[in-house]
Amino acid sequence: MPTFAESVIAFNQSLQFPGALPHGIEVMNPFRENPAALAASSSFYRKYYNDRLPRIMMLGINPGRFGAGLTGVPFTDPKRLESECDIHCYAGPPAHEPSSVFIYEVIRQYGGVSQFYSRVYINSICPLGFVAKQANGREVNYNYYDNSALAEAARPFMLECLRRQLDFGIQREVCFVLGTGKNMDFISRLNREYGFFEQVVPLEHPRYIIQYKSRQSQVYIDKYLDLINKYSREQE
Repeated sequence: MPTFAESVIAFNQSLQFPGALPHGIEVMNPFRENPAALAASSSFYRKYYNDRLPRIMMLGINPGRFGAGLTGVPFTDPKRLESECDIHCYAGPPAHEPSSVFIYEVIRQYGGVSQFYSRVYINSICPLGFVAKQANGREVNYNYYDNSALAEAARPFMLECLRRQLDFGIQREVCFVLGTGKNMDFISRLNREYGFFEQVVPLEHPRYIIQYKSRQSQVYIDKYLDLINKYSREQE
């Protein structure tokens, strides 16, 4: 039986979006487009997931360009990969991702990266990202739910990816959803239809907290910690 780490690495290496995309939207697949992301993420998972422990799943939206789009590790930008995870093999460009700042403060207050990642597995309901090109040619992050045609095209892929990840050793009692609006609505509908988890619990998205609620960030950190501790205790 493979370790959790080897399951995640094999999953990442296999990711390829099969559907047709709406005009102007492109897939961002760091594991095929960026050798630095595959190397860095493989080192990360082998360091923190080299076991067969069951974990709580935490699902974001889809990867951003400056976090998982570079490192291959959800909500982990190159700065945090080095300073917090002590992984120094990343050879790509430096970058700062606001969501990563919040997540790693949660991790620090939880007890550190080893403690946190032994209990929690973070990914996104769509583990590949999307970008849209603006009129000036600049690429911007694009969420799967921002376009109904994209959400419909991505739905089979997201279902397949979720099913595959559940076999890694994911606990089914709860799934934490990052994003209390459209992401929660979408994942809740999937869960009602397919019964992946006993319950899905929303958490405010890190980007929202950093952008709009930074002065109250400790309130949201405490909420994350309380819920993770609650369900971790229930699983012991």
